[in-house]
Amino acid sequence: MRGKSESNELVPERFLPGLIGRIIFLSMEEIIGREDFKGLIHSCSLPDYAHQAPPASDGLRIPFGHISRLHEALEKKFGLRGAGGIALRTGRACFKYGLREFGTELGITGLSFRLLPLSAKLKTGSEALTSLLSRSGDQRLRLEMNERNICWHIERCPLCWQRRDSSPACHMAVGMLQEALYWVSGGKTFNVIETQCIACGDATCTMVIDREPLE
Repeated sequence: MRGKSESNELVPERFLPGLIGRIIFLSMEEIIGREDFKGLIHSCSLPDYAHQAPPASDGLRIPFGHISRLHEALEKKFGLRGAGGIALRTGRACFKYGLREFGTELGITGLSFRLLPLSAKLKTGSEALTSLLSRSGDQRLRLEMNERNICWHIERCPLCWQRRDSSPACHMAVGMLQEALYWVSGGKTFNVIETQCIACGDATCTMVIDREPLE
């Protein structure tokens, strides 16, 4: 069963920086088109974003709840399967927009990074992306690596904020990691699976990445 949490416990609102929110909104609009996106925004009672994405303002903050409501509206409009596919593609687009904004800060666009062996690229790129997103507002991420896998643990997740779902719901994070790995590796595809989700009652939203590419 999908929907909001039924808990009566008051949870403090958490926020993303305006620039991160802008990237999410622009990416989803690119995937589903302007008119469908406007309808989606109105359906989840977020009319302030109907005419333009949040500005890239240092002082602007986007509530986690707005991002979570956008995902709920996506499921209602396109169904679970359709919404999952759209969220995956939106996540991939998020990495493209994010690379424009944060590529230099991440340190993954220079020649010295491109000359690293694949294993070093995966380690360095994963650490840089985790560090950036952990500093971006109230989301919290933790990275765990072993010989076979890279595990992303999102300990405070805006994508499924205050939701209850029967299956992992953070498809956008999966898509973003898929695209990041494709770009970092120079065109290789990696298996990325969300094995745990806070919306399902788990302690974290956990994305498990196989270190060996599929091809």
